[in-house]
Amino acid sequence: MEFRSQPRQSPFSLTPWVKGLIVANTIVYFLTITVFTGPWVTDLLAFYPTQVGARWWTFITYMFVHGGFLHLVFNMLLLYFFGPALEERMRGSGFGLYYFTCGFGGAAFSYVVGLFTPVAPFVGASGAVLGVALAFAINWPNAPIYIFPLPMPIKVKWLVGFLVVTNLLMASSGVESGIAYTAHLGGLLFGFIYITSEERVMRRAKEVIYQQRQAQRATPPRRKEREKETVGADKPQNPSQTHSQESRQGAVDRVLDKISQTGVESLTAEERHLLEDESRQLRQD
Repeated sequence: MEFRSQPRQSPFSLTPWVKGLIVANTIVYFLTITVFTGPWVTDLLAFYPTQVGARWWTFITYMFVHGGFLHLVFNMLLLYFFGPALEERMRGSGFGLYYFTCGFGGAAFSYVVGLFTPVAPFVGASGAVLGVALAFAINWPNAPIYIFPLPMPIKVKWLVGFLVVTNLLMASSGVESGIAYTAHLGGLLFGFIYITSEERVMRRAKEVIYQQRQAQRATPPRRKEREKETVGADKPQNPSQTHSQESRQGAVDRVLDKISQTGVESLTAEERHLLEDESRQLRQD
């Protein structure tokens, strides 16, 4: 499997969070088969929906334990293919927060479902990793995915859509397959909520900036002159500072124009942060 999206320096390069997560999961797996052997390790770290109060730490620890080598390889391959581009888009800490939100969501959703129907204990990073795949598909829906043995690539949105539908059908069927479908759905659900919430925040930031700009344009000329005179009397303006402010305003205007033409989804991580900072500054002013 491979994808073509925003290219990185090397097809084998890994971003810091993705590299750290892959290393951590791999180390934990080999420790469980070489040093801390026995079912007690998995039992200690697995998530039991019926024992949340007594095993609160398992909301996180279950993500680093896997039921077998193939389970580990599959999850880490998905993280390897989809994670780096998404981390570059979200920036490091943003990606880490998103990853663990999806993982926590897998456990939380399983707990809620377990209140109505039995849910078996489970381990694995699948919920978090599927959340990463979902975010990738939302950002780059038409990126081609090559899956062996298919002779032609498919778009990532169809692959993720297939995974969503499959997990829904299997979870609703009640078939005991040993796969935590509820955790998968929880990771996808919390990932979707996270992404859509972020988009609403960006749209609100755009509205605030537009409103502030309109209010500035509507200020009477005489009032503007008095404000300039007051500022000038209190503190002389620095030409370099004025130039920097004009450059920033021009950059914000370009971001707003881009949103109008291609939508919020087309913004890069830098453009998103610029819009957030500008919105925050205008609210403070």
